[in-house]
Amino acid sequence: MIRSVHALHDDQGPWRLRVVVRGRERQLVLRSLTPRIDAELIATGAAALEVAEVHGLRAPRLVAKDLDSCLPATLETVATGNTTWPRTVPVARLRAAGAALAQVHAIRLEPGPRLPLRTRPIAVDDFARDRRLGHLPTSPLLRQADELIQSISRPEGETVFVHGDVWPGNLTSTCTLIDWKTAGVGNPGVDLGELRKQIAITYGATTADIVEAWESASGGPATDIPYWDAVAALNTPTTLYSPEATARRDAFLRAALSQL
Repeated sequence: MIRSVHALHDDQGPWRLRVVVRGRERQLVLRSLTPRIDAELIATGAAALEVAEVHGLRAPRLVAKDLDSCLPATLETVATGNTTWPRTVPVARLRAAGAALAQVHAIRLEPGPRLPLRTRPIAVDDFARDRRLGHLPTSPLLRQADELIQSISRPEGETVFVHGDVWPGNLTSTCTLIDWKTAGVGNPGVDLGELRKQIAITYGATTADIVEAWESASGGPATDIPYWDAVAALNTPTTLYSPEATARRDAFLRAALSQL
């Protein structure tokens, strides 16, 4: 029996359900189609949670899935912790996030239909392409950065499991990663660059703690970070939600370009 339904993204899904099963109350997250989430993303999220469970990652657990109906949907457990971040840079939390990402990236995978190759974070968006096609305005900095990234080869290496959308809202206080719909297979930099960009925009500071903790946990160096920082910065709207956020994104991008 469903006791309550609460939309977690404005008035759209996913939805948090309070249900009673065999006399016991549980809270679950229902994911299904929305204007932004299609059947492919629902299937990817389910596949990612299955991989996460097999390898014991900090992630919700898949309770049920129906991917073959006209209204595909999944049910998953509610993650522990909260997604409220402090006002100042939380160094310890960032180091824990870097270590958690190293566990994700320790899983070597080849691309497949439900966990495809990811060459940028947040695969549902491609703002750099949209600017190239004239669908969005651009700026001299964004144009210069995009031309440079297009002119150099994407870093090679083993493909690993990636979350695809690592930002504070998808990383709880217990370092549990949620919202795996754009997960896939790719370079660890897809996740590292995105989280570094998000922290730079949120706090106005670029921290090395994420990468240092990742390197310590993985036992190896993180390579090509400036490239992935630039890719993450390019996959943002030309103008962000505030002038300050746009300026912080631009500063982060300039720092990456200076190292390429």
